[in-house]
Amino acid sequence: MLLAIEFGFVLIAVALAFLSPAMGSSAFGAIEQRFAGIAERRGLCVLAVGAMAILFRVAALPILPVPQPRMADEFSHLLLADTLANGRLSNPTHPMWIHFETLHVIMRPTYASMYPPAQGFFLAVGKLISGNPFIGVCLSTGMMCAAICWMLQAWMPPSWALLGGLLAVMRLAVFSYWADSYWGGAVAATGGALVFGALGRILEKATVRDALLMSLGILLLANSRPYEGLIFSLPVAAVLAVWLFKKRGATLGLALRRVIVPLALASMVVALGTGYYFWRVTGEPFRMPYQVDRSTYAVTPYFLWQTPKPLPIYREEALRQFYSKQELDFYAVSRSLTGMAAVEAVKFSHLWLFYLGPALTLPLALSLAAAPYGMPWTHLSRPVRLFLFATLVSLAGLALEVFFFPHYAAPITALLYGLVLLSMRSLRSWKWHGKPSGLFLSRAVPLVCVLVFALRTGATPLRLSLGPDWPPTWYNAKAPDSGRTHIQSELETLTGDHLVFVRYGQNSSNQSQYAWVYNDANIDQSKVVWAWDMGDSRNRELIDYFKDRRIWLVQIDDEVPNLVPYSRALANREK
Repeated sequence: MLLAIEFGFVLIAVALAFLSPAMGSSAFGAIEQRFAGIAERRGLCVLAVGAMAILFRVAALPILPVPQPRMADEFSHLLLADTLANGRLSNPTHPMWIHFETLHVIMRPTYASMYPPAQGFFLAVGKLISGNPFIGVCLSTGMMCAAICWMLQAWMPPSWALLGGLLAVMRLAVFSYWADSYWGGAVAATGGALVFGALGRILEKATVRDALLMSLGILLLANSRPYEGLIFSLPVAAVLAVWLFKKRGATLGLALRRVIVPLALASMVVALGTGYYFWRVTGEPFRMPYQVDRSTYAVTPYFLWQTPKPLPIYREEALRQFYSKQELDFYAVSRSLTGMAAVEAVKFSHLWLFYLGPALTLPLALSLAAAPYGMPWTHLSRPVRLFLFATLVSLAGLALEVFFFPHYAAPITALLYGLVLLSMRSLRSWKWHGKPSGLFLSRAVPLVCVLVFALRTGATPLRLSLGPDWPPTWYNAKAPDSGRTHIQSELETLTGDHLVFVRYGQNSSNQSQYAWVYNDANIDQSKVVWAWDMGDSRNRELIDYFKDRRIWLVQIDDEVPNLVPYSRALANREK
């Protein structure tokens, strides 16, 4: 319903732009004048935008409580956070590891998340600060919004940069799954904003500080979305190479001392640190945990041109369902031209729904449509050219991947907002039959965003339908919990420690969607340990290992999961 309402607001704005474009012009003008004065305090605006993102998410807790992990990716990031919070980069392989195999977690050569460490690092910070990794989610989204504002300040007037930061707060930092799960996205978006913000400043005035900030962005990209971060960085490297090639004499030496050498040294430190992390987890400095996981369990390749691997032996049905059926079936669709076109169309639609939606699409579409009628897009400015170049290169890289979620495109977040803002700015000068239609529309877009944000905030009392949790928008409804959180909480209130065997029903449809067997970094010291039901004889070795624990069995089907004492379940099985 909110998507339809947003689209309706956009249609109303377009109609008013042609019928009555002077509506509210005096009020808008006064607001813009005051807004421009505030935006001149650039540093304060960056800090304020970051703080607003955090405060708004905290204020929304009564209607959007602290999220509980649900998907395999979230549990994997939380395992990494728990590992780092305990002062380790990885964990020793558990002697009973075959009982704990699960999605997106490697068991050998160490017990660790398959994901790069950046998202887990922020979750670990939140856990160390408050005992709750969700604080790390809030910190990462606040940092992202601040970085987007800072990045835009390098490419456009400060009032437009401040507007971009506020749009990020409304669209990404409160109700999106980046702020309501542990999947991530904000960290990679921060990395992309830092890289492009530093690039804009380096092109104007080379400083060591900006070179170091660019290397910080590279660090975040390399350790959050390494492939997408690499593709994103290629246009930046090309622009820097052209910029350096044009330097001569003293200016060349200055550019080398202030930018190239610090950037190269800092990048070497990033590479060494990342390689050290790989070595501690996988035993090899050039082998990512992700590669270990995929080589151990996966059949489906990462890129469209690659072919599937031989089917490994799976000890658990949930893993077999995920890797050899769910992933492989999706890959098989892309093997024909029509299937590949459909897959790419789905990727684009998900990207559009999450990052833009009707409101932010309006200025982009009108900028192109109105160019023949006097808008200055026929001669693209340097920011527009660079933003388009980097965005198109990243989108081409995304098109080569088999799978896609909106956070895969996180590095280009600031670029997409930059293109929207630049098109809004150009739109202000466009007139229809002498009427300031473009000016009205440039003012209407932020107003539509504010109205939809307000409606999402009051969706429950207003009885507005939020729709399903997928495909992704920035205001999705929360997906239903699998039941694991309730059982975990119930067992933690009981005395003693617990061992829970997990058994899926024969007709259960959530085997690959909701993987239940996830544990903390230190399994033996966990109050609740989750393990697969591998049959009575194999279960017995784990029961003997955890001889002082109460033993349970949870039966998962398409209804409410059923938790019973293991002895009772065993007796029923023998009957």
